[in-house]
Amino acid sequence: MPNTNKKSKFSPRLEAIVESLPLRLGLRVLEIGCGSGAAARAVVSHIGDGHVLAIDLSPKAIRKARDVSQDQIASGHLSMRQVSAEDLELEPGEQRYDIAFAVRVGALDGERALPRIAKALTPNGQLFIDGGDPLREISLESYR
Repeated sequence: MPNTNKKSKFSPRLEAIVESLPLRLGLRVLEIGCGSGAAARAVVSHIGDGHVLAIDLSPKAIRKARDVSQDQIASGHLSMRQVSAEDLELEPGEQRYDIAFAVRVGALDGERALPRIAKALTPNGQLFIDGGDPLREISLESYR
């Protein structure tokens, strides 16, 4: 039987990605394509009383991520939603996010997703995707 304690750990690459984000206490962070939620949980541990919204198109991924993220969800610092970036809309009364990031989201349709992401972020909000060292920032100026 596999050791389930290893599920709380993540790869050095994912750790480098989380560490490269400009995180600080109180931030609101949007993760696009959260998969099992490992990065979202790691971000929660860096932002104090901030909040992470983790989204994924896959219902299976969201179910798994919720199952292993119960403590962070119960604390109010993490929420999850099954939705694609292309269909993302903030809920009524939901505050905008300071940072968004996406790792290995190959199917991200920039023409449809970037305007939605820009609307979900604060006016100075930043979007980071993998493909840099380890991340690169994507300008959202033309979508604001």
